Amino acid sequence: MPPRVKTVASISVGEFFEAHAEALGLVLHGEKTGFERPISEPAMNRPGLALAGFFSYFARKRVQVLGNSELSYLKKLPETMRVDRFRRMCDRDIPCIVVARGSTLDVNLATVAKDHGIPVFGTSQVTMNFLNAATIRLEHDFAPCVTMHGCMVDMRGVGVLIVGSSGSGKSETAIGLLERGASLVADDMVRIKYVGGDLVATAPDLSRGYMEIRGIGIINVANLYGLASIRPDKRLDLVITLKPQADLNEVDRVGLQQKTYEILGQQVAHVEIPVGPGRDTARMVTIAALDQQLRRLGYNMADEFNQKLLNHMSGGKP
Repeated sequence: MPPRVKTVASISVGEFFEAHAEALGLVLHGEKTGFERPISEPAMNRPGLALAGFFSYFARKRVQVLGNSELSYLKKLPETMRVDRFRRMCDRDIPCIVVARGSTLDVNLATVAKDHGIPVFGTSQVTMNFLNAATIRLEHDFAPCVTMHGCMVDMRGVGVLIVGSSGSGKSETAIGLLERGASLVADDMVRIKYVGGDLVATAPDLSRGYMEIRGIGIINVANLYGLASIRPDKRLDLVITLKPQADLNEVDRVGLQQKTYEILGQQVAHVEIPVGPGRDTARMVTIAALDQQLRRLGYNMADEFNQKLLNHMSGGKP
């Protein structure tokens, strides 16, 4: 069965605040209300046009951010018009309001937000810095996610996902890679998200940094190999499938055509490695990772050999 893809249609304002308040410098202004309101789009919105009275394309499903431009414009409006424009924006059932640069809403506007049950937050960050940082975090929150059974390691800058049938030696191979300087991202349960054009792998919070070794049990990787032996996440560059020795004849022996493995609709480089008694699987995975790194730099060893062979067969003629 293919792994089930998890998609996120919305997150609540409370979830957003709890997860990112510290990183974004968010503080609650006024009473705690409206934390159940949904954020349905992974982006921020500066409601300048809305405050000017134009609501035709108003992004009401997004977090509304007020910077110096919006606040300065509101201050120049007559009191009645300022409150009316702000109320019309709140009538669109927006998720929440964030006031940047350490500013605050005046009493009348804060009362309007309170009457609509809309939470108001403040941040000391510059408006553009907050917009960029918050958008990146929302993209992670909304990114499609899939959980796969395998081991994920960072081998010399190459993110390698090791998969295979139960008992094929995934964890043992990962241990061998750790002894060669790799870092563990996840063991057994690997969560993969498609964020910003990349597949990013991580581990569930509870199991991060731990591995299960058959016959030994659960081990703490950082305690055995040091803090540098673990990392929280890594871009996925290569999928290694461990195949039983019986399938040796089905494994590619030349490597001219790069195989791919589909995850969340994206094609990832794929290599199949047979396992068996006496074979150093970790060494084979290391070679595959280094080969993938060379391919990313534009150098293909199999293609180089093929060209030499063609030149030899043609008597040295191009």
